[in-house]
Amino acid sequence: MSDDSTEMHADLRARLASDPLWEFALAFYARPGVEGACLGLQDQAGIDVCELLWRCWLLTHGALPGQAAEAGLAAVHRWQREVTAPLRRLRRGLKADAALREGVARLREALKRAELEAERETLARLESLALAHPLAPLPPTEGAAEKALQNALQLQKKPHLSTLNSLVARLDPPRGPR
Repeated sequence: MSDDSTEMHADLRARLASDPLWEFALAFYARPGVEGACLGLQDQAGIDVCELLWRCWLLTHGALPGQAAEAGLAAVHRWQREVTAPLRRLRRGLKADAALREGVARLREALKRAELEAERETLARLESLALAHPLAPLPPTEGAAEKALQNALQLQKKPHLSTLNSLVARLDPPRGPR
């Protein structure tokens, strides 16, 4: 690794550390159209919204996950499958009963809080992957962000690609050297 490359990686890590993933996720998710797009990709294409937000966070910094970070996703996916997804299923399954019973409504709210904490833990694990492993630069070519997300998330259907492109359009331009 050259001195320039080492300096770039140190600068990138400093920028990532000063822009926590949780805060990025909350701000980006609150932008018009982002929540609906994320939930649509989750429900229709099986996309992990936390992973999608992580990848978007890296893109805003002109970076892509390297091989080691990609390999570390298996443990994050296991957490999502074993903890977050069951909480989400329980919360969604109680929706009708919660409208009729106050106790069920309180239980559903508790599950919603637990699901959000599980997602926060997922984002913390993803952030740790980015800070602990080498990252690749985002190519400075037109459409590189869209292509990187499409490939990483294995999206092929036109409606899903369109939704993904709308999300990328809502991202801030990449910061720093690429």
